[in-house]
Amino acid sequence: MTKSIKQTFFYSHKPEAVWEYLTKPELIAQWLMANDFKPVVGHDFKFTARPMPAFNFDGIIYCKVLELVPNKKLVYSWKGGPKPGTITLDSTVEWTLVPKDNGTELLLEHHGFATDDAMLQIFTVMDAGWKQNIAKVAELLKNR
Repeated sequence: MTKSIKQTFFYSHKPEAVWEYLTKPELIAQWLMANDFKPVVGHDFKFTARPMPAFNFDGIIYCKVLELVPNKKLVYSWKGGPKPGTITLDSTVEWTLVPKDNGTELLLEHHGFATDDAMLQIFTVMDAGWKQNIAKVAELLKNR
């Protein structure tokens, strides 16, 4: 059994503007982490952050683009652990953009969290982290 983070955000911008913050590496770095993302199915990329040994995290998230429908949907794997070659979190991040009359609804689903105590701690930290980081996108879009 696994748990999923599910969050919904709204931006008063068209899907194309929100999409840029999900797919342009320099814009992703402004709200999430340094990365070498390319919007190409099959592309392997990494996010890099500060290590958090208390959570068995070495600061590198290994990802692969699994699905991409421009301005509508982006799915990638999200794997990390205490050291290269040791994966303790094997999950998937899915972004869905829904056009609305006055902007865009952005749906996040990050699934694949085990239900053991250690992973539930990570789940709680990441749930709060996604909310905090995605809020930055609204500020960045305002300043465009």
